[in-house]
Amino acid sequence: MADKSVAVPGKQSSMWKRLVPLAILAAVLIAFFALDLDDYATFDTLKDTREALLGFVRDNFVLAILIYVVGYALLTAASVPVASLVTVAGGFLFGIWLGTFLTVLAATVGATVLFLFARSALGEPLRQRAGPYIRKMEEGFQENQVNYLLFLRLVPVFPFFAVNLVPAFLGVGTMVFAVTTFIGIIPGTAVYTIVGAGLGSVFDRGEEFSLDSVLT
Repeated sequence: MADKSVAVPGKQSSMWKRLVPLAILAAVLIAFFALDLDDYATFDTLKDTREALLGFVRDNFVLAILIYVVGYALLTAASVPVASLVTVAGGFLFGIWLGTFLTVLAATVGATVLFLFARSALGEPLRQRAGPYIRKMEEGFQENQVNYLLFLRLVPVFPFFAVNLVPAFLGVGTMVFAVTTFIGIIPGTAVYTIVGAGLGSVFDRGEEFSLDSVLT
């Protein structure tokens, strides 16, 4: 008897909807390192291009905000390790208050996207990546999800990507994750943004800048 099984259009469509965003995030991460963009993700690059960047923000304010938020969210979702630099750049370009808000918003969106991917049927590779951290965080989430997640956001005991992934595998709801992430990252984000807002005077004096020297 001939095999009469056919693909269900709805299931195929649902699978593609999940695969395409995941492929985009993978492409962002691969391109970042394949093109050696990490070599340009430095404060020296920010210093050398500051006039062009400030001019672009001044002439295209809304577009600059959109690019910053979308770009930051993509970098966060793809777990590209440039959050500190980009956050400082946000303070430099947009000032303390707007820079903090935009960064918190973008980081929350990016973290939530990664969280949702981890909860989907495509999340097994992410579970394997988060494996060692799941065991370390499990007890805390069992005791109180909200308080523990706020603590993890306020005190960076574990890498940011791990705190984005592990809650997805321990039953944390999407709203709880998003709200605690938004609130919990405000203080740390504000510190880096304040540093960025003062970069202009550092650059003008021709001084060498090191984030480690400022935060220690």
